[in-house]
Amino acid sequence: MSVWRHLAAILLLPGVVAVAVPVLLLWRDGPQFSRLAVIGIPLIAVGLVLIVGTIRLFASVGRGTLAPWDATTRLVVSGPYRYVRNPMITGVLLVLLGEAASFQSLPVLLWFAVVFAVNAVYMPLVEEPGLERRFGDEYRTYKAHVPRWLPRTRPWSPEETAR
Repeated sequence: MSVWRHLAAILLLPGVVAVAVPVLLLWRDGPQFSRLAVIGIPLIAVGLVLIVGTIRLFASVGRGTLAPWDATTRLVVSGPYRYVRNPMITGVLLVLLGEAASFQSLPVLLWFAVVFAVNAVYMPLVEEPGLERRFGDEYRTYKAHVPRWLPRTRPWSPEETAR
């Protein structure tokens, strides 16, 4: 898997959504940290950990990138995927919330809402049916045990289902 393919996917997807658009939204007013940065910066940090972790899993386990046009060839059900089906989107949303709080920015908060709404529609209507076609029963079993947005309290493992 080419490093360039990963970088292109990262720059085009979470890079645009979590960095480029917020920078454009904040640019007009000259961003200044607010007192809410004590909440925002940890949210950004957790979000970045999730984003980086899922990208690594896509490359090493899934043998692909986070981009739909260069998707994984194997289903990833390890790491944060044992708790929630969309940790990449969760990471991006946490970064956006952290940016909105850190800069006390209503436009970035509204962008967060748009990104969430788009994904709340896209995931069940496009992404999940595509994963069912690609991975069949393996994905359906995973989907039945791991929630889309709110994480499980205990990590799921395929062996748990086999019992």
